[in-house]
Amino acid sequence: MGVVALVGRPNVGKSALFNRITQTRRAIVEDYPGVTRDRLYEHTDWNGVSFTVVDTGGIWTDDQDTLLTMTRQQTNRAIAEADVIVLVVDVKQGITAVDLDIADILRRSGKPVVLAVNKAESLKSGWAEFYDLGLGDPMGISALHGTGVGDLLDRVVELLPPNDMDEAAEEEKPIRLALAGRPNVGKSSLLNALIGYERTLVTPIAGTTRDVVDAFIRYEDQDYVLLDTAGLRRPSRISQQLEEKTVQRTLEAIRHADVVLLMLAANEPISAQDQRIAGQVAQSRKAVVILLNKADLIKGATTSLQQEAREQLKFIPYAAVRPISVVNHWNLDKIWPTVTTAYRSFTTRLETHPLNRLIQEAVHLNPPPTDKGHALKIYYVTQVETKPPHFVFFVNDPDLLHFSYQRYLENRLREKFGFAGSPVHFTFRPRTKRIRDND
Repeated sequence: MGVVALVGRPNVGKSALFNRITQTRRAIVEDYPGVTRDRLYEHTDWNGVSFTVVDTGGIWTDDQDTLLTMTRQQTNRAIAEADVIVLVVDVKQGITAVDLDIADILRRSGKPVVLAVNKAESLKSGWAEFYDLGLGDPMGISALHGTGVGDLLDRVVELLPPNDMDEAAEEEKPIRLALAGRPNVGKSSLLNALIGYERTLVTPIAGTTRDVVDAFIRYEDQDYVLLDTAGLRRPSRISQQLEEKTVQRTLEAIRHADVVLLMLAANEPISAQDQRIAGQVAQSRKAVVILLNKADLIKGATTSLQQEAREQLKFIPYAAVRPISVVNHWNLDKIWPTVTTAYRSFTTRLETHPLNRLIQEAVHLNPPPTDKGHALKIYYVTQVETKPPHFVFFVNDPDLLHFSYQRYLENRLREKFGFAGSPVHFTFRPRTKRIRDND
């Protein structure tokens, strides 16, 4: 599949064009420079041609070893892996010295380049000066309104290499893993360590990661998409509009994940914010693995750390707890089998007959308590969904169910069938109502 990279100065509309082409809102759009820092990837297609679009941070011309310089390095990597490059410039600002420098970099890359003159929604001409960049015919577009974007994509797909016909075959979807946690617990470092190169920026600055950054990896014949999310801060610190958008992107990534890797700092007490984030994961009903990073800084066995994490996060008791050290790569190989177990639990579908036999045995061993002479009767149970496993119980009166008895049934189900790492969802309905796919 071909790769199209969007490059240019900061704040010329690359992220808006990325969202327009992909028909998403993945890239955060704000009216000041430096919002996008890491590379963002999204698969899309135009007129039957599939390709991957890459949004990049703005190219800066400073030579300092700063966060902005690291952003420029991420953009250079995107240029190196692209099949076609779209240089985005701003018609209202005209050609700048930075535009000229970028054009020179792109000409030396030897890659096909399409010049997109953005913010030209009110102009039918007036971008002739952009011929001076030496990149061929400029194309006037408006990323905000969509004007000219179709013509731009027509030119882009003409320059893409032919798709491999084998790629058209239906492939197994990758497992989506979201890295979640407070700022600076090591999420970006873990992503880079797992994939073997610097995919995302890592600095001591809290809030370096803003967008959800994805990376693809194949491990033991299984494809994974790793989603590095921004650290979720305390609500009192979320005051800016940019912060709010960042939080929304992070929560959206969790909702679309299969397994969430919840990262905690082993050398710090579990905080109220850690618990709030774990609560968000629990509400999303996703499989989860808890990773205690920086465990190498703790002297002695890590058993007590794992036990403390389980006690502090009792609302996700099904989650496995793994101590790791991203810096030393200690125990990182244990992550994959733990993820595999959680995903299998998340996607498990039970046959109806053994499921009902188990529930009947559980009721026989421990009948439901009575309430004013009335007791819950379970007639039948069936699984209606996976991701997570969802079981519907048909009973005489759902109001007779006590939460402790539901917990008892769940414990028996887990004892028999496992479901390690995954939540399970129970719905109780009167027998007269028919099954629906959703609660």
